[in-house]
Amino acid sequence: MSTQGLRARKKQQTREQISHRATELFLERGFDKVTIAEVAAAADVAKMTVTNYFPRKEDLALDLGAIFVEQLAAIVRDRAPGQSALAALREAYLAAVAAQDPVIGFSGAPFAKMITDSAALTARLREFHDDREATLARTLADETGAAPDDITPRVAAAQLAGVHRVLFEEILRRTLAGQDGSEIAAALTGYTETAFAALEPALGGYAVR
Repeated sequence: MSTQGLRARKKQQTREQISHRATELFLERGFDKVTIAEVAAAADVAKMTVTNYFPRKEDLALDLGAIFVEQLAAIVRDRAPGQSALAALREAYLAAVAAQDPVIGFSGAPFAKMITDSAALTARLREFHDDREATLARTLADETGAAPDDITPRVAAAQLAGVHRVLFEEILRRTLAGQDGSEIAAALTGYTETAFAALEPALGGYAVR
């Protein structure tokens, strides 16, 4: 492996170590009661190292945030020939439900409670939802060749991201109510079909590759 590859792997290992130790502390004591200095000590790194990898404390807990924000746009960019944005997103979401993917909200009760107990984490999660919608809107505009003043991509993104937000909140609600992953996945499969079917009349033929 090249020196550059080894360096990248070491950086990723450090990032994962910091995130892992931070999550342990957050789950044990609550997000708002843990300091960056305490995370650094637990991960055996300097405080500056923590902030270099995670400029915001909230992102230590929500370390899949970047993946979350890019997820919908990436699915649309990778859709199959002849497939609409709606169809691609529905297919991918059903697969994520079956896999109980943490990115869509399958995080377990302790993690879900940690988020909802913290106003800072709840606010950061809302920002991620907003950023994901905006990223999807830009991708839809690019994929459809929309003019700069065409509002259609933003309207479509609001609907598509809105469905994902509702389903995320439903997973969170059921998790906090004590349901296990299998129960939630069974319920979400039906909810997913209902939610995406509601968008079919408007978006079924939109952004077809």
